[in-house]
Amino acid sequence: MKPYQKIPILECGEPLVEVPLIFPRECPHPYVALGAPYGNRSPFYLRQGVIERLKCAQTKLEQLQTSWQIKIFDAYRPIPVQQFMIQYSFQQEAQAQKVDPQTLSEAEREALMARVYQFWAAPSPDPATPPPHSTGGALDVTLLDESGKEIDMGSPIDEISDRSYPDYFAAIDPKVHHHRQILKQIMTDSGFRQHLNEWWHFCYGDQMWVWLSQQDNEAASSPAIYGRV
Repeated sequence: MKPYQKIPILECGEPLVEVPLIFPRECPHPYVALGAPYGNRSPFYLRQGVIERLKCAQTKLEQLQTSWQIKIFDAYRPIPVQQFMIQYSFQQEAQAQKVDPQTLSEAEREALMARVYQFWAAPSPDPATPPPHSTGGALDVTLLDESGKEIDMGSPIDEISDRSYPDYFAAIDPKVHHHRQILKQIMTDSGFRQHLNEWWHFCYGDQMWVWLSQQDNEAASSPAIYGRV
């Protein structure tokens, strides 16, 4: 169990709604293209309150960088999709480390899976411990410049490596770090919190958001308002 999963949830009942088309999307959606089991659900849905804060973040971005846009890579994720992507990521990480998952010892398998779980939440079926993306309160985003080209963030979304840590490039590449700081600034100034291990992941209203807020001595006793949907 991760620390944020101990936060109680008091579901507010806010609906999932489609992310407005004013926000560019990753297309084709990478998990859908892999065959992830969305059924009749869409990865481009979020809670209404999250979308309102996303609009605020876009306004703040335009004040800093005229004509730049927030691009949506991923948002809502049903539990079966979370399970599918963890298994896929496990296989990809095994391939990257040049090991055969079928021949790993139990300790080696657990170590490899622990690496995956640094970046992916467990697909818990327990309503008390939902993965953040399964609440409609979490989203993965990047930035586009005035020509629609993705800004250099130093590493791709979903990369399982230290390069994904938000401040990894602080002493290595000031330009890339500045780009990440712009993204963090507009999102956190709009009420979001950033995942500790992922420069692209931001959340509002879920358990992780409450836990991260507590680290800043805010909302010390508040429950999460978004549970699994």
